[in-house]
Amino acid sequence: MMNILLTLTLLSAAAWLYLLLMRGRFWTADQRLPQEVTPRRVWPSVVAVIPARNEAALIGRSVASLRRQHYDGSLSIIVIDDHSEDGTAAAAAQAGEGEGHPVRVVEADTRPDGWSGKVWAMAQGVDRAKQLAPQSKYFWFTDADVEHDPEVLAELVQQAEYSMLDMVSTMVMLRCKGFWERLLIPAFVFFFQKLYPFRHVNSPERAAAAAAGGSMLVRRTALNEAGGLGAIAGAWIDDCALGKLLKARGQIWLGLTTGSRSVRCYDLRGVWDMVARTAYTQLDYSPLLLVLTVLAMTCVYLVPVAALVTGLAAAHWLLAGVGAGVWLLMAIAYAPTLKLYGQSAVRGLLLPLSALLYVLMTVDSARRHQGGGGRWKGRTQPRAVE
Repeated sequence: MMNILLTLTLLSAAAWLYLLLMRGRFWTADQRLPQEVTPRRVWPSVVAVIPARNEAALIGRSVASLRRQHYDGSLSIIVIDDHSEDGTAAAAAQAGEGEGHPVRVVEADTRPDGWSGKVWAMAQGVDRAKQLAPQSKYFWFTDADVEHDPEVLAELVQQAEYSMLDMVSTMVMLRCKGFWERLLIPAFVFFFQKLYPFRHVNSPERAAAAAAGGSMLVRRTALNEAGGLGAIAGAWIDDCALGKLLKARGQIWLGLTTGSRSVRCYDLRGVWDMVARTAYTQLDYSPLLLVLTVLAMTCVYLVPVAALVTGLAAAHWLLAGVGAGVWLLMAIAYAPTLKLYGQSAVRGLLLPLSALLYVLMTVDSARRHQGGGGRWKGRTQPRAVE
């Protein structure tokens, strides 16, 4: 038994060495936009599109932050109310009153079969944007719970123009104040970077593609040439699907930011539902991939802890030492993401606990999707086609 556990711990050590050395240095969390904006003679026209469903409590802050953008080009803001039941449209319209960039609030048409709710709302926004600002060069898709600093749009456009990118996307800062947020949110960001190493996404030499839906600046001509949002109509993981669609034709960029923040509060159930909604979709609804994922996560994150505890209890010092070393290695890898969220590096020792909870969320995602799709914001939708 000890030999088996030691072997698994050594496999975990090998996995961490691979992750640290061969996975695009994802753990450094260093892909950021330049914060200094260089003056330009002409700034391109942008239309911001906010798809919103039942976001009355939060959308006012998002709309207000868009209206306060220090952007010298034309910026129009379109809110697509996706048949909300809580007064989202009224809240958005109220936030759009007064001085600032103009805001239009539009009720989405009935969603056709084969479209996911958010992608349909985004497509409605694009259609209205083409009427409102036919010369616009970029669409800026942002979520109804995201608040942006005034310079954010200029930073996104500068990156896109300077590097001739078809998409610039940033993973916004998620709220990280309560117990469950501190335990789970930095880990979510860490796992996302591990799954989609940002350096690989940003390299034209690699096929890796992804995006973060909270803030995506998309070149209009690139989206049109790729077939528009209809090409990802049924996608539940819409941001990554859009990133993959656009990278097949051009270059994209994905990074981290502190200038855009989600103001949504998350408790354990909130994070659980967010992950369970799409985790099994990410695994292509494959029971085999689910089993392999659970085994891999157990080996990489949980076995070192078991090795340390078992080794100490049995006075098996080699097993305990290897387990402690691997546990420390993962805490070191986690430290830059914790720093991004203002957390102590010591909290890296809780990463195995966070991983265990995410494994359980993934298993629950498979349970929820048995026999069909999942449920989100009061809707039951069929399985997505990515």
